[in-house]
Formats: sequence, structure tokens, C-alpha cells
Amino acid sequence: MLDIRLAKRVDSEYIMNRALYIAVTAGLLLSLTVFTPQAVQRPRERVHVPALFQPSTECMACHNNLTTPSGEDVSIGADWRGSIMANSSRDPYWQASVRREVLDHPGSKAEIEDECSICHMPMATTQARAAGGRGAVFAHLPIGKGSAPGARLAADGVSCAICHQITNQKFGTPDSFTGGYVIDMAKASERPIYGRFQIDAGHTTVMRSATGFKPTEAAHVQQSELCATCHTLYTQARGPQGEVIGRLPEQVPYLEWRHSAFAEEKSCQACHMPAVEEEMPITNVLGEPRKDFFRHVFRGGNFIMLRMLNRYRADLGVAATSREIDASIRRTLEHLQSETAAVSIERTAVSNGRLDIDVAVHNFSGHKFPTAYPSRRAWLHLTVRDQAGRTVFESGALNTNGMIQGNDNDTDPLRYEPHYSEIRRSDEVQIYESIMADSKGAVTTGLLNGLKFIKDNRLLPRGFDKTTAEPDIAVIGQAAEDADFTAGGDQVRYSVDLAGAGGPFQIGVELKFQPISFRWADNLRKYDAAEPRRFVSYYDSMALASAEVVAHASATTR
Repeated sequence: MLDIRLAKRVDSEYIMNRALYIAVTAGLLLSLTVFTPQAVQRPRERVHVPALFQPSTECMACHNNLTTPSGEDVSIGADWRGSIMANSSRDPYWQASVRREVLDHPGSKAEIEDECSICHMPMATTQARAAGGRGAVFAHLPIGKGSAPGARLAADGVSCAICHQITNQKFGTPDSFTGGYVIDMAKASERPIYGRFQIDAGHTTVMRSATGFKPTEAAHVQQSELCATCHTLYTQARGPQGEVIGRLPEQVPYLEWRHSAFAEEKSCQACHMPAVEEEMPITNVLGEPRKDFFRHVFRGGNFIMLRMLNRYRADLGVAATSREIDASIRRTLEHLQSETAAVSIERTAVSNGRLDIDVAVHNFSGHKFPTAYPSRRAWLHLTVRDQAGRTVFESGALNTNGMIQGNDNDTDPLRYEPHYSEIRRSDEVQIYESIMADSKGAVTTGLLNGLKFIKDNRLLPRGFDKTTAEPDIAVIGQAAEDADFTAGGDQVRYSVDLAGAGGPFQIGVELKFQPISFRWADNLRKYDAAEPRRFVSYYDSMALASAEVVAHASATTR
């Protein structure tokens, strides 16, 4: 088996030679009549790996170099390797945040590392737990240089051998959340590896010979509940002595999806792993045409982290090529800008020296937007210009350091911007976000200090009834009473004092999205440790690129 550090050197020549080797060792005849020893490159020297898992390089040998009949490269390995999933353990923001929590709660260090690694370094942590131990984080850093047992598996992030071994036990139940996925530990060899397609004897022989896994058809890999095992995360709030004082629904997109119309229409995989429309083989060894193959691109919204991984690839031990991450960034932005949300200007009216503008925001996603980790925020940036092009009014402009002008939370960590049904001043900004508070009611970005949310006005998905939503996915704050904040979106009125300016007026509105907001990054600045210092320096260098426009609209008054 290949050292995980060789992943960056997997290319088409190696893949083809490896595929030929697999076929020969399985005793199979491809389209050739005879294989000579010279025709097959010797496999690279195998190294010891834990029994439960194999590194992704073993899977790439057969599941890369895949092209549709029309010529599009849809290689599973290349798509995955450029994704956030593959780089979950390299994520410098995650590393900095774990260090922050350990510094805030030093007596709970072992518990924090175990819980935070179960979904970011799942193979290493699952193996450690199976042996009666706990997961680690910092022992595996820096990625590619860690010497602790399981370091190679930790470097592989959320990889093939973890997701495709998860059984459907406890699916959709609270026990399955927060990394509560179940893997069959009983078999030491010929471990089942689950996929959505029917498997023939030939492919079974190839995979068993190459990896020790037995490919097994299983419909549950297409269920949202598989994703929910890590993407439904509850955090234990801790007091001054490390004692557990509560539980916070830190990120629960699965529960939001389950309460929406999408639960009867689309799974998580349908949006985040779009299907290939053409029939095509999913392996370069004895591949047969398959219909509706799900691409392993894992489209999300965290473009800033992908950009960071690409820019600081040497520091972070990134194995993916720059081209692979660039492709992931492009897909992320296309997904955000075509399938996530829209804005429209529904009405404008000038009366008594004021311009009234009704703006509608529409959420097309199958969960709240933004969803998941609470550092994410979306907001409205609205401008009004007079007939000469001068700015009469602006709300929600982004500063070069990543701050939103007029946002209370960016200027004061103990305050936050309320939800608005009407905006009349430029220092009022409609920000769709969740805000946490600690046991004293103070605003915090410390996950283990967070006891509850005091604001949650993130845009609701279609079919979401805010009056019947369970507490863990409830609308919190002024949005709960706003009649225009409903399933599928929100409506906001801007009432602008024209101050004698002459029309016609040009109106522009943008819905912007920032995966890591200024306050969540800046609050790490005070921690004197390598990981927070490094992340803050990265963020400072890229702050202007920390947000993107998801949707926009314009109008001109008469």
C-alpha cells in the first residue's frame, strides 16, 4: 500500500500501471492476451496500515482517469482530492479553533481532541477508539510530518474508506449524530465497502485482491442520514472547571433539511454530489457503463478555505494539485451563484423626500442559508445613486479587512446586529446569521462557551414552518415575529432619506456570503499559539477575498 504522501504523485501513468497490476494479481484477463513481467510496473513497497482502513491512494488506482463519453474528466480521486472533505484535517481554521478551545478549557484537552477529530480525522480516531483509546489532533500535525500512530490516516481527511464503510445502523437517530456513525468492526479481512451499484464477481475479485475490501451493494449510501452522522453536531458547553453545563446544536443542516419540503424531494447527495447525466464506467479496470453516477465533488460554500489551502499549500501539506483545488473553487462559486439564493427588487416608490425599496431574498437550498458552522453569514449590500452617479445611501459595504460597515458585532465583540423588517440608516445592515451566547448571556465565538443562540435569522428553506420547528432549529430573535420572514426567504424594506438628491435613482442590491466572518477570525488574534497565529495571518492576507456575491439585482426609479 502506498504512503499517503505519495498522493500528490498519482498520475495517469501510475494509475494505469497500478490498474494492470491489480488485474494481473486478480488473475483476470483484460483486452490483452498475455501479460509479461515487463508489461507491469512493480507495485510500490507496501507499508503497514491499520486493519480497518486503507489510504485513498489505493482507491485512486482504479477510480481515477475516468472520462465521460463527451470527454469530461469526472475522476473520483481527482474530484475528491480537491475538496474540503479530503482536506478536513489540513483546515487551518479548524486547527486554530481546536487550539483555542484547548487553551480555554485545558482540563478537557483529551475530550476536546477526541470529539473534534472524529469527523475531521475520522479514520485515525475511529481506529484509536476501536483500540480503546481516544482520537488526537495535534499529535498528527503538521500534516505529512506527524509521527503518531494513524498519522497517515489522519492526513487523508474524510476519505473513501470511512464513508463507504458506514453502515445504516442508528441512521437518523440522535445516537448517530456528532460522529456517531457505525462501522462493522467484526471482520478482520474482506471488510464490506458499500456502494450504490450492483457488483459482479469480477469487480469483487479485483477489489478484494487490491485492497482487502469486499464491494457490497447498499442503498443507504444515497441517504441523507449518512451525511448527517457528521453534519449534525452537538457541542457540550463547559464551565470554568471543565464541567459540562449544557448542550449546543452547533450545526444541524440535516435537521433543517428534515423540516423542509426537500426531505420528500432531494437527498443531501443529490445537491452536493451531482449526478453525471451520461452513462459511464466508474472504474478504469473492467469498468461497465453506470447510470446516474454521483460525482465526488462535495459542493459546498467554503471557497475561502479552498483558496487558503491553495495559496498556502506548502505550509499545510496539501496533496491535491493546484488545478484540482482551482476546479473545486470554481464549482463552489458556480453552485453558490446558480443554485443557492436570489434577490429581487419588488417595489420602489418616491414620496416626501424618501425612497422606499422592497427587497425580497429567496433561499433555494434544502436547509437554512447559511447553514452549518456558525461563523458563516450572508447579508444584503444595498446602494442608491443619484442621476449623477453619486452615492446617496449604502448599507452593508465590505471593508478590506473583512468587516461589514455598520455591523455592531464587527466593531464590538459583545454586541450584534438585530434582524430588521425595515432599514432607515446606513449603519443598519440585514445580516442572516446565528449568534451564540455564553452562560452569562454574553456574545461569544467560543464553541465550548456557547450555551445557546440568541439570534438565528438565517434564511429558511422552502416548506420550513417556523411555528412548528423544534428548538434546535428554531428561528430566534426579531425574525421569529417578522411576518415577512417565512419559508423560502425574507422581505426587507429600505426607506432612504434622499436629502434633496435628484433622480432617477439607480438601485443595486447584492446578497453576499462570508464563510468565516470577521469576528470569528479576529477573536483568535489574542491566542498566543502557533495555529491561531498562522490562521489569523492567512485571514489578514485574504480578507478582501473572504466574501463573494451570491445574487444581485438592480432597478431604476422613474
